Amino acid sequence: MKDTIILVVTGSVAGYKAAELARNLAGKGLRVKVAMTSAAEKFVTPLTFEALTGGPVLRAGFPQPGEEPMAHINFSRGARLALIAPATADILGKLAHGVADDSVLSMLLACGLPVMAAPAMNTQMYKHPAVQANIALLAERGVEFVGPTSGALACGEEGEGKMEDVETITAAVMKRLGGERDLAGMRVLVTAGGCREPIDPVRYMGNRSSGKMGAAVARMAARRGAQVTLVAAHMETHLPEGVALVRAYTGMEMRDAVGDAFPRCDILVMAAAVTDYRVEHPAGEKVKKKDSMSLDLIRNPDILASVALEKGNRVVAGFAAETEDHLAAGRKKLVAKNLDMIVINDVSRGDIGFGSDFNEATLLTRDGRKMEIARATKDSVANAVLDEAAAIWRANQGRKKPEAAEAS
Repeated sequence: MKDTIILVVTGSVAGYKAAELARNLAGKGLRVKVAMTSAAEKFVTPLTFEALTGGPVLRAGFPQPGEEPMAHINFSRGARLALIAPATADILGKLAHGVADDSVLSMLLACGLPVMAAPAMNTQMYKHPAVQANIALLAERGVEFVGPTSGALACGEEGEGKMEDVETITAAVMKRLGGERDLAGMRVLVTAGGCREPIDPVRYMGNRSSGKMGAAVARMAARRGAQVTLVAAHMETHLPEGVALVRAYTGMEMRDAVGDAFPRCDILVMAAAVTDYRVEHPAGEKVKKKDSMSLDLIRNPDILASVALEKGNRVVAGFAAETEDHLAAGRKKLVAKNLDMIVINDVSRGDIGFGSDFNEATLLTRDGRKMEIARATKDSVANAVLDEAAAIWRANQGRKKPEAAEAS
């Protein structure tokens, strides 16, 4: 039986691409059912999609006398995924805030399906704080975004906001449906969040890591079929489903948790921010307020460097959160810690820094390759990281395992 996907088409000049997308998805063996907003019908007719899919289109108006009263409920039954393409600022805003002012939005809110979205809009619209906030909210709730990309826009401008190409969207859909469970059989260990070192029972030393990047890596690895263990410190995001969760709040706890799980993994992605130092003797009671305070600090163990010594044919990937000289600092860390790959990002930028739902990075590999990952949702960046890590792991399987790996 064919998998069914709901394709939601909205009012954008990119609507013509949705027809090609419907054909592409059907060509992959999917049953495509189309829902159209009223604005979408200004750009392309329902008849076009009925001809391409062989089925009726769910239109935005509420049912008239004699029509099926529960069409917005029944239309999605049996489907596995809803894809909004093109996704306008209007529908993203309404979906983010639970607005159901037509049959299409009612269907999206009632269907209970995983949702993907391919945004398409003017650059300034896309970058508007309200639109970015809506995208971030939807991403946090599990909506997966594909694009947008940069290029020539319908308004005559060049910039970010162009709907991603049809082939890329199709590939993302197939991967989400499990048609490309390319990490099945792999064991992926991910660390995420910011460690906190106690000063006393009330105060701590920490960092600004939200854990969103590590959570995205764990979430995407699980969706792609991997067996995932997530070692999580302090997190400011929802924990992903379908992973084995281990909590580790301090650097020493993180060291122990990673050391315990590492021998049973194929890939380690170390996205957690481990504090460099810890208080040598934390106070047992709250320290009273004074004009000044002195703390004796000692170095926390270098978890990445330690496990990399015992990696064998495992893949060890690290992150470098930098504010200046990004490439030089990242390359130095890659070599010094004996990593297979490192992901370097500029945390001084507010649009991709701590707490953001977006990232932009440079990926360096041990064999000298360099990959630029354009600004995208952290889920998309996570997939790019996993693609490279999986490729290195597969290449390693043809090599003889060092004795250290066998002993572990």
